[in-house]
Amino acid sequence: MSAPRDGGVAAAIVAVRQRIEGACQRAERDPASVELLAVSKMQSAAAVREAVDAGQCLFAENYVQAWQSKAEDPRLVGLGDLRWHFIGALQRNKIRFLLGRVRCIETVDRMKLAEALSSRSLERLGGNPQQVLLEVNLGAEDGKAGFLSSELWERYADLLALPGLDIDGLMSIPPHRAHPEASRADHRSLAQLRERLQDAHGHALPTLSMGMSSDFEVAIEEGSTRVRIGTAIFGPRPPRG
Repeated sequence: MSAPRDGGVAAAIVAVRQRIEGACQRAERDPASVELLAVSKMQSAAAVREAVDAGQCLFAENYVQAWQSKAEDPRLVGLGDLRWHFIGALQRNKIRFLLGRVRCIETVDRMKLAEALSSRSLERLGGNPQQVLLEVNLGAEDGKAGFLSSELWERYADLLALPGLDIDGLMSIPPHRAHPEASRADHRSLAQLRERLQDAHGHALPTLSMGMSSDFEVAIEEGSTRVRIGTAIFGPRPPRG
């Protein structure tokens, strides 16, 4: 789904926020309970600046180097309440670049990564934990990142015991579906897993990061508290190179 041509990024943000409000009304939820995370992957710093000028403050990047480039761009440094999330595959040798500099690492997808983040967070941040989300491979898809639901259930107590991490919730990228409504069961499954984990361990998981440009309204109706929107705000990603 492409962003509107007229009005550019600012108009697209208004349109997305209106759709968020509509989905919240249908679900009898407060629109303030849903965060809009603008995914600026492969977009320019100028496009991010346009979004900031339109009132958007929360952004996400998929690649460490691309995030660094934008975070250090003079056009964006020191801009109001601009905050970054990381939502890509994270190699352990890149952890040091993100710790304490991004609000949240949303893609903690395996035990070894969680352990490495814990250890290095203690070394670099002292008593200030790094906020993270646990990524779940809902469809048990081969080659796709994330804890299987059964694996997360088995290892969750071990994850909670790791110091230096603030486990704030769950994140998922469901299997590709031809129609947004077809993803409803996936989003509902993640919400139910969150409830089971909270009930079993007594640790609040306030964040459900689920829903993208193609299906975020359905995700909100099923309990999403953070939607990750790229194309509907910035339009199609520019070609590489």
